[in-house]
Amino acid sequence: MSVSINEKPNFLVIMSDEHAPMWSSTYGHRFVKTPNMDRLAKEGNVFDSAYCNAPLCVPSRLSFMTGKQVSNCEGWDNATPLPSDVMTWPYALRSAGYDCALSGKMHLIGPDRLHGFGDQLAHDPHGDPPEDDRASLNLDPGGGHPIFPWEDGVPTASEPWASVQEAGAGTTPMIDADNLIEERAVEYLQSEDRKTNPWALCVGFVAPHFPFVVPEPYFSMYYPEHADLPMNPQGHLENLPDAARRTRQALNFDGYSEDEIRRARAAYYGLITFLDDKIGRLLQTLEDQGLFENTVVIYTSDHGESLGEHGLWRKMNFYEQSVRVPLQISWPKVLPCETRHNVPVSLVDATATILDLAGISPEVIRLMELDGESLVPLMTSKDSSVRGEAFSEHLAHGTDRPRAMIRKGSFKLCYSHGGSVGESSDVELYDLKNDPGEFENLAGQTKYESQERQLLDNILERWGNPKILDQKIRSSQKSRLLIRDVLGDKAIF
Repeated sequence: MSVSINEKPNFLVIMSDEHAPMWSSTYGHRFVKTPNMDRLAKEGNVFDSAYCNAPLCVPSRLSFMTGKQVSNCEGWDNATPLPSDVMTWPYALRSAGYDCALSGKMHLIGPDRLHGFGDQLAHDPHGDPPEDDRASLNLDPGGGHPIFPWEDGVPTASEPWASVQEAGAGTTPMIDADNLIEERAVEYLQSEDRKTNPWALCVGFVAPHFPFVVPEPYFSMYYPEHADLPMNPQGHLENLPDAARRTRQALNFDGYSEDEIRRARAAYYGLITFLDDKIGRLLQTLEDQGLFENTVVIYTSDHGESLGEHGLWRKMNFYEQSVRVPLQISWPKVLPCETRHNVPVSLVDATATILDLAGISPEVIRLMELDGESLVPLMTSKDSSVRGEAFSEHLAHGTDRPRAMIRKGSFKLCYSHGGSVGESSDVELYDLKNDPGEFENLAGQTKYESQERQLLDNILERWGNPKILDQKIRSSQKSRLLIRDVLGDKAIF
């Protein structure tokens, strides 16, 4: 390990859902208030170019749990369970004597809802909670996520996605769930057991994931004064890349009034501040219990939210709003404070960092076959061979072909391989230094031929043969649909 410590640190890992970092004061937003994330920035390290490894809930979280890129852990879509014999970071920490608990969402589907966590303190409202929590949260019975076979092509949504039109002030079962997730996380931290044994608590909040409904006073913090509109240049939506057009076709993001868009964005901002207040109460509990000094605090999210930029909502694309995530790591006892890093990293690197800081043995780390690398040398200014690459994949709905993104330096390349009816592959190349809004596709321009070739080769090297990957995904879709047909209501994914 790169740092010298005499005792094992505790871990408080906070993972929100669908928080794009540019919508926070911590990452420079002029009016979205996140004072507790700002506090973490003062007390630790902020990664300004951190990315998820899949812009979709289940694949991103399975990648984070295993430290593997999505195509290596085969977490294709939101209906893909992780096999129970796969190594995860909670298993690794428990093998070293840690108590590991989950409060809230990790979106683990299938028969194994823990994958190494010893207990789930508050259950996942996007999963299938037990009857006692279902009754208290007024939740409907859980159901499997739909599987969209690529051989049918990209579906066409008949009606606009409703969450934009439903935005406003109020409460939902997701708000109730987050309140319970916070309550049980606080109870865990207040237990006397936390003072005697090393522990790792993962708190999975739903906010700021849609529905775009948030209690007062959070909605009125931003509506109507700060209810803004997406920054889409004139003519941009008429000239979107094919990948964005496919996603818009599948989900239908047309037909919204200007006020509906403003209300949805204001509610999203309110959900971020609602989330930030919960982070603050967890940090205060650490202090009140005398646990702050020896606890590593990590804040991140599973992916972002497009919020109308590029004519898109939700995630499932590789624009910055969808694929970038906040990543903050704080441990003032050992790690430097008020430090920012612009080098591209991803959530599999966060996984490797947890194992490094916990002092997990090299033998156990080798068993995990990590695709990420520890960020400890980078944070402690030691000699670091960090690759400075972020790799992300989208292998689920909203497309009908394997898609990947690689970010290195200021350049980002997005690749869509072939298609269901034999279309050619397509490439997007952006220079984020000179075009942070990603409005100018540089692919095919002679001036950028070298960057395009190097980044595309990087993706293809990771994939091996993309045709084989495509066939593997399609076979998985078919087999899981068949199993669902056979099992009916007894299907568990």
